[in-house]
Amino acid sequence: MIEQCDVIVVGAGPVGMLTAIELTLAGVRVVVLERLSAPSTAMKAFTVGPLGCEALARRGMLDGLAAGEAHNLADMQRFTEQTGADLAGRMKKYSGQFAGLALIRRDVMKEPERRGYAIDQPGLEAVLAGRVRALGIEVRRAHEVTGFTQGDDGVEVHGSCNGGVFRLRGAYLVACDGGRSLIRKQAGFAFPGTPPSLTFYQAIVELDHPERLLPAGWHRTEGGVFAYGPFPGRLFMLDFRGPPQDRDAPVTREEIETLARRISGKDIRVTSMATASRWADNTRLADSYRRGRVLLAGDAAHVHSPFGGQGMNLGLVDAANLGWKLAAVVRGDMPEQLLDSYTAERRPVAEVVLANTLAQVAILRPDPQAGAMRDLFAHVMQFDNVNRYIGEMMTGLATRYDMQSPLDTVGRLLGDQHGLYALMQDGHGVLLDASADASASRSVATATERVRCVAVDGGVSMLIRPDACVAWAGQAGSTDGLTEALRRWFNPAAR
Repeated sequence: MIEQCDVIVVGAGPVGMLTAIELTLAGVRVVVLERLSAPSTAMKAFTVGPLGCEALARRGMLDGLAAGEAHNLADMQRFTEQTGADLAGRMKKYSGQFAGLALIRRDVMKEPERRGYAIDQPGLEAVLAGRVRALGIEVRRAHEVTGFTQGDDGVEVHGSCNGGVFRLRGAYLVACDGGRSLIRKQAGFAFPGTPPSLTFYQAIVELDHPERLLPAGWHRTEGGVFAYGPFPGRLFMLDFRGPPQDRDAPVTREEIETLARRISGKDIRVTSMATASRWADNTRLADSYRRGRVLLAGDAAHVHSPFGGQGMNLGLVDAANLGWKLAAVVRGDMPEQLLDSYTAERRPVAEVVLANTLAQVAILRPDPQAGAMRDLFAHVMQFDNVNRYIGEMMTGLATRYDMQSPLDTVGRLLGDQHGLYALMQDGHGVLLDASADASASRSVATATERVRCVAVDGGVSMLIRPDACVAWAGQAGSTDGLTEALRRWFNPAAR
């Protein structure tokens, strides 16, 4: 007999785990299948943007993020002591970079701070894994999916595990299995984009006298680009001579040393290497995030170069957007058409990320034309409004889903106002009711139990979805449009 569950998630990386958390909090039984027998320790992302961190904070993981950042900041302090380069101090002034050009922190501009956390991917996965365990979510490691079949009423997945085979059936299948997603390929999603043009390297190394040879931070040279730090031994390089001939071949110490010498122009000696990886700048986006009962999230839906550390942020917000919607459909509270909003809302956000990473590659190339464009761009970025625009694009804070509302607030992802995130730990929506007669709360109470009503003094009443998106805002105590928003997002029978 085939084992049953509600939703099958393939991939136990950060996006897969957050998807499973969202579904579980919403009352859906999830099984996560992961090919690897243990979490990867490879260094990938080492920061998570504000929207991704807020998605975790809403589900009780803020303390874990803070602890992970504290660990990384201690490593950055060690790097400062070794090199004299206070990169941790720079973080107090800058929020990130665009092709190595600094972005001024928003709070320095006297605006409310919504920030990311300097936590690396292994640390992030540990935080998510702790929440997964606390919720009793079943993660089956060393389970490699080899195929699936999709029918009108469900999806059956099969694969290999521990020398045997497994079969598992669910109502829906969510692919969080990375840029080379087997699920995406077998489901027939188109994945158009641009082919690779260069090779990225990231390594943790020990160098002979690095303090005399390698300056910290980003550097563009005639041979390419390198970045040293912000952690001891971390070396990042771009080789513009083309994509790797064999991306999966082991990266050797000699390869890193030869490339570091060519790009930096310094007589570098790599005395040892703890870990290293290489990848290319494929830039591709799925034509849709859903085909029937198969959905894509994270790198399975979009791949791009890592500039600006946007990939993790993008994938985590995919999970936050999808999870509550899919759960509402599985529970039978909402029609399947709700899932169409997932592609409609998230795919345009990915388009922006792919476009800006392509632009960053273009102005980093070691040729005179790219250099001239980079110099011009660096000058323009000195203007506060330009720096703000680029910063909000890179962090995702510019995100606004199109909800056909004239109010700019509607469609925005809300920060932690009025202690909002403490109210959302269980995955419910929230009504912030500023109406004097509590009329907004009465409308919600008759429509759904999955929205928590909270009276607030002054301001504007807002209906907030479980992903912190403002679904409705009331003007001057009016509830006009609230019933329509409740029907659209929580209960079609709302009246």
